[in-house]
Amino acid sequence: MAPIKVAIAGLGNCASSLVQGIYYYRNVTGKEDRVIGLMHPTFGGYLPRDITFVAAFDITAAKIGKDISEAIFVSPNCTIKFAEPPRTGVKVLPGPIMDGVAEHMRRSFAPHNPEKVQPVDVAEALRRSDAEILINYLPVGSVEGSRFYAQAALDAGCAFINCIPEFITSDPTWQEKYRKAGLPIAGDDIKSQVGATILHRVLAQLFLDRGIDIVETYQLNIGGNTDFENMLAEYRLKSKRISKTEAVTSLLSYPVPTRIGPSDYVPFLKDNKICYIHMQGRNWGGIPIELDLKLSVEDSPNSAGVVADVVRATKIALERGISGPLLSISSYCFKHPPQQIEDGAAHRLVEEFIQGKRER
Repeated sequence: MAPIKVAIAGLGNCASSLVQGIYYYRNVTGKEDRVIGLMHPTFGGYLPRDITFVAAFDITAAKIGKDISEAIFVSPNCTIKFAEPPRTGVKVLPGPIMDGVAEHMRRSFAPHNPEKVQPVDVAEALRRSDAEILINYLPVGSVEGSRFYAQAALDAGCAFINCIPEFITSDPTWQEKYRKAGLPIAGDDIKSQVGATILHRVLAQLFLDRGIDIVETYQLNIGGNTDFENMLAEYRLKSKRISKTEAVTSLLSYPVPTRIGPSDYVPFLKDNKICYIHMQGRNWGGIPIELDLKLSVEDSPNSAGVVADVVRATKIALERGISGPLLSISSYCFKHPPQQIEDGAAHRLVEEFIQGKRER
């Protein structure tokens, strides 16, 4: 199979886990019955090793100019190191700062000085690298930055994968832009393989399927990576709270008191994320039932395998000439897709998409 040429905007912990994982699974052939950590060892004929990184953009001064394989381990990145990717020959380019760094994050991100470092022309850099797909991994709350990169991808003729909670793929205006350009777009806000959102959704669906009336629910999340530090600024959290909340409440046909979202930054946890889910309901005869659950995961690797599937689905869409929002893979892999679909149904749609039967 031809390589899938991918560019990354924001070379943080999530990007580190993705790059490491592609090398970690380099020997997967697709003939195995089971591969630990992969939802799809082969996806429409494409293996993880078919993904290659041809461009990367970041604002942290210490990452700029370094090979991607080196930059993914530069502070403030703190995710677990589980592979040692070889040099890619691709150096990290300076991107525009815009709203990609909150004031309280300037010490952690240590951005380049725009008076001394000229950000590159992103669209031109994408064209020169021959990138087919651009992944948006900017920090939560990057409203302007996310839309800048979405437009740069359009200008360069790239598909776009939006992994953060900025509503781009779910915005009809952007859907139409990509449809007219003949390019696919997937998003918004990546789910983890087994993370807080997917687990909360499964539990809520279980309650509903078993006749339990949900009275109230909350999901509290704490962690120690730069994502959680960034989200200490509540103004950057608006779309994140909406995305995570709608992912759960979209399953309900009646209003339920709900509170979901990041709760605190605990530096010593580093990339470990701890989630507490509470659900209270009424059982047979109106008798109370209560569930409290704790989930602990290494945050960034938990989403990387999902992104590997989305990248391969987007490549297939490019080959098939599918444009606009990819509803099947978006509904299965993102918290705020253009259309919320029950997880089992979304999974079936993805399998049908792989088989070429349908996109949606």
